[in-house]
Amino acid sequence: MVSRPVEHLDVLIIGAGLSGIGIAVHLKDHHPHRAVALLEARGALGGTWDLFRYPGVRSDSDMSSLGYGFRPWTEPRLIAEGSAILRYLADTAREHGIDERIRYGHRVVAASWSSERARWTVDVELTRDAAGPSAEGAGSSVPPGERPRRIQLSCDVLVAATGYYHYDRGYEPDFPGRAAFTGRVVHPQHWPDDLDHTGARVVVIGSGATAMTLVPALAERAARVTMLQRSPTYVVSMPAVDPATTRLRRVLPDRWAAWLVRWRNIVRQQLLFRLSRWRPELVRRTLLARVARSLPPGYDVARHFTPRYDPWDQRLCLVPDGDLFAAIRGGRVDVVTDEIDTFVEGGIRLRSGAELAADLVVTATGLRLKMFDGIPLTVDGALVPVPDRRMYKGLMLEGVPNFVFAFGYTNASWTLKVDLVGEHLARLLRHLDRHRLQAFVPEPADPPAGAGEAGEASFFDFSSGYVLRGAAELPRQGERGPWRTRMNYLADVRALRFGRVGGPELRFEPVPAQRRSGDVAEQALLGDGGHQPAVAGVDGAVVEATAAGGGQRRDVHEDPVVQPGRAVEPDGMVEARA
Repeated sequence: MVSRPVEHLDVLIIGAGLSGIGIAVHLKDHHPHRAVALLEARGALGGTWDLFRYPGVRSDSDMSSLGYGFRPWTEPRLIAEGSAILRYLADTAREHGIDERIRYGHRVVAASWSSERARWTVDVELTRDAAGPSAEGAGSSVPPGERPRRIQLSCDVLVAATGYYHYDRGYEPDFPGRAAFTGRVVHPQHWPDDLDHTGARVVVIGSGATAMTLVPALAERAARVTMLQRSPTYVVSMPAVDPATTRLRRVLPDRWAAWLVRWRNIVRQQLLFRLSRWRPELVRRTLLARVARSLPPGYDVARHFTPRYDPWDQRLCLVPDGDLFAAIRGGRVDVVTDEIDTFVEGGIRLRSGAELAADLVVTATGLRLKMFDGIPLTVDGALVPVPDRRMYKGLMLEGVPNFVFAFGYTNASWTLKVDLVGEHLARLLRHLDRHRLQAFVPEPADPPAGAGEAGEASFFDFSSGYVLRGAAELPRQGERGPWRTRMNYLADVRALRFGRVGGPELRFEPVPAQRRSGDVAEQALLGDGGHQPAVAGVDGAVVEATAAGGGQRRDVHEDPVVQPGRAVEPDGMVEARA
């Protein structure tokens, strides 16, 4: 029996959420001839915005910057509901033809790089949601009770657009006495479809963005909602519909107005973050004064809304139109700042001795960090210890060839970084084409340090609980240059959109002889249904010339051959000489 050959693609993107769709659009626009596929473990696109279904789920950034730069958000509400964001992602994927490249029910379980062949081999489990060319060849359905079928795919470049948290399980502390509670306990990450909280006494444990979203939404139908927090968070009220945006759209086309509002909000947010670092007490006083004006006279702002930390040591929580404050003023929501002693039959007993009666407890206690969806990466048979590796330019990993990932900003909208990663990857692939290169790998000039050694720290510089709990799982950052991850969008625009693609610590390799001969044999085996697995996006004429030349491909660019390990010139210098 002849085994089915491994399907090869130029780029494999793991994840079809906000990051995966955005990067795929950039690659399709700049490299239309490349074979790109998105592997999505679940049965639908959208990532976070399809996973989270709790009441009131919405953006925690304004949509003018959370939307893609190439497809501006034009709806009136800048703090949008989750369903509106999911529609936006689905429309974007459909309009750009990305929906046709998504393979659902494809869970990546391992990825290994071979320097000899200069490619990744990706192990994939097909779930019951499996769909796409690879699933059709292996059987698209998995009967209940059977182990998922496994296939292999290969690619030149692997992109992790997997987010940063564990999709299958949120974080829940081991609360004492929980078994004694006769009501229901729910984590927002896994909100049941059949949960009806009408007339219920609800306690929401937590004070982060999820709790701030849930509390006013639950209060619309619940008898009473209590937000139980161990310590407060900075809360900022923002109009859901921006008046300036409305005025601009009366005199300008939607796209122009969206562009202006986007940049206004980006600059305003960056200034607020910088001011929080330069003058934290000033920002603190201003934020707390606004909160006090939004609450009833005499409300204990010092206890319930004054954090122990400076602004932007943790992310600020946005509340559209001050809905949380309105619910408090209306007497439908209480805020309690205390610690849990134990669950009891009818609710929760606090350290102070008070008891909170509850029919439903919502544990909005955070996420579990999980880089690259926990997928083990190996390079030439050696497992990559991710926590010991440094990040390069905030999108590559030290010592890992042809691997790019998307990780957004902690102090701005996630998508701002996604757009830059997609643009920079497109530039990097064009650089490989021009110089007939196959591989790129970040390699620091100084010896790598182990995790936690002096001078190195986690790149996720936040004091939030979920960050501190998962810090040991995160990559490191160095003290200088491209190894220092900047949470600064304007600086990244300069570096990733307009700066050099190469550099002294990004090593490039040409196509190895083993790879060239292997690809000729594989193309013959695959026949007309196969795909030419070259890094460059080649047209039919180039393929024909390759065949006529006995496999010795001649690209349209006649740049000098680059020796292994030798750094090459940035695109701008090559173009200037042309």
